Amino acid sequence: MSDLKEYYDLTASNPALRGLVLVFASIITAKLVDMMFTFIFKRMVKTTKTTLDDRILQLLHKPIFYSILFIGFVLSIKTVALPDHIEFALTGTLKTITIIIWLFVISKILVMSMDWASRQTASNKILQKNTLPLFNNLGKIAIGIFGTYLIFLSWNININGILASAGVLGVVLGLAAKDTVSNFFAGIFLMADAPFKEGDYILLDTGERGYVKKMGLRSTRFMTRDDIEITIPNSVIAASKIVNESGGPGEIERVRITLMVAYDSDLDDVRSLLIDIAKKENNVMTEPEPRVRFREFADHGLKLQLLFWIHNPEIRGRTIDAVNTEVYKQISKSKISIPYPTMNVHLSSGTNNDE
Repeated sequence: MSDLKEYYDLTASNPALRGLVLVFASIITAKLVDMMFTFIFKRMVKTTKTTLDDRILQLLHKPIFYSILFIGFVLSIKTVALPDHIEFALTGTLKTITIIIWLFVISKILVMSMDWASRQTASNKILQKNTLPLFNNLGKIAIGIFGTYLIFLSWNININGILASAGVLGVVLGLAAKDTVSNFFAGIFLMADAPFKEGDYILLDTGERGYVKKMGLRSTRFMTRDDIEITIPNSVIAASKIVNESGGPGEIERVRITLMVAYDSDLDDVRSLLIDIAKKENNVMTEPEPRVRFREFADHGLKLQLLFWIHNPEIRGRTIDAVNTEVYKQISKSKISIPYPTMNVHLSSGTNNDE
């Protein structure tokens, strides 16, 4: 008992020895807390069906262990009574390392959680495949800003003046680059709302038709059928009416070909001929089946429409060309005539009364 009291008195009177004891105590405490945390939370995550909590548990090992360990190191540094500038440098370094470790782990948890949430339901309109990088980057930026603020505080740096200057600078830059800011937020809303995606065939207000090549935060690029790339600011797209030919449950598209035949034509023969032509074209889908609709008694003939479906909008042009060509060839061989406007001029042979 006397030996223990003598050891305690020696430790209490020697700051260096006291600090060394705190270091060993912090190592043991950190290990014990890590083991208890693992034991308790492993039992909790076993009751869930998802593996997300298991991966999060694996990530939390190191930050919890090092946080408790560094707390013990800071206490030991204060116990040793080092010079103020050395104590300040060591304490600030340990705090900074701890903050960086937590920032790294929280960033990984954020990415894992968003990826897991996006795969839970197909109707999630916010977290989708094309919007995940955006929200991941925004989340990392927010975590980085908050972490930087904590690092400044760990070094006793007053950043109120910096924040005030940054606020004024942000207002000035926002006014100077209002168009860019408008395009940026429009890009975020377009990615979140997802009216179209990369690869979709789009019909623009100006009449150009093409597919979406790339969606960016400032602008969206379209590639027309003439291999011309069109770049449109996102703020313009957000305020425009754009027809997405690849929208809907699938990329199949119905094509309409309008045809005028003479009034004395046999409608049943015309229907059979047009449907046979459509069925023989490779790009035309067999289900739904092609069909012909009688639309109108026009001035010069009977207006019919051949309706058929194609697999995707990309083949629309070549399919219409092939079907139109075959329709013309078959009608030329048959007794079906295509009417066109004509004008008959009648000259009266009146008598000249002067003769």
